[in-house]
Amino acid sequence: MQRVASSRPQLIVLEATGGYELLAVAALAAAALPVVVVNPRQVRDFAKATGQLAKTDRIDADILVRFADVVRPEVRLIPDAAAHERDALLTRRRQLLEMLQAERNRVGQVFGTGKKQVRKSLKAHITFLERELRSTDPDLGEMVRQSPVWRERDELLRSVPGVGPVLSRTLLADLPELGRLSRRAIAKLVCVAPLSRDSGTMRGRRFVQGGRATVRGVLYMAALVATRRNMIIREFYLRLVAAGKPKKLALVACMRKLLTILNTMMRTNTTWSAKDATAILAVA
Repeated sequence: MQRVASSRPQLIVLEATGGYELLAVAALAAAALPVVVVNPRQVRDFAKATGQLAKTDRIDADILVRFADVVRPEVRLIPDAAAHERDALLTRRRQLLEMLQAERNRVGQVFGTGKKQVRKSLKAHITFLERELRSTDPDLGEMVRQSPVWRERDELLRSVPGVGPVLSRTLLADLPELGRLSRRAIAKLVCVAPLSRDSGTMRGRRFVQGGRATVRGVLYMAALVATRRNMIIREFYLRLVAAGKPKKLALVACMRKLLTILNTMMRTNTTWSAKDATAILAVA
């Protein structure tokens, strides 16, 4: 680490490797070095764009250097140990929900001889998963309550109608940039800003892709609830639908507006106000 620090690097770029990079990132961050972790897919696409189809450790290292020089990815805040623990709990909660839904689907798909024993096994596993899920939520809540900073931010976010504990804790864990970026930058980071697919006079359908998928998935459900319980978001949604926008497209627009409101609230450290939210949407 001393040798790395002595060279005074302007930017250190690592690929995300499913967690194997965490020790190196933590050590580099502790040494106050400018480190950033990038999506491997972006680096691979960059390599293909430069005509490099082969893949070895030496080639990958060279591509990362060229990627850093050309793209210049922004150095972001490195989560502390407590944030990593909270992120791990949120990840486990998502895994439990996915397994629970899969097992519930399988219950209705069991046919033929021996289905009684299979159903019994599935139901036992569903009961176990439900018990594990019930124990995960209090652990997350306790982690938030133990930190004055997290508790304050959690209360601020949850003051918004439609924002519950799952979205609040997901934003705190998976989107630490909330409140630090502009509305356009935060929308691009989560990828709720529709991407164009135009060519010449052809105008393709807009779509969202990439970004923080875990945040976007939870934000989708929150926006869905907000179209019913948050009058500001509901009025915006109904106005888009009345103008002929497809409902799914209108819902994505609501996700972006909700994220914009939350981003402004975090930046100004103010709780929910319908008047303030209306003003935010007027300029967003």
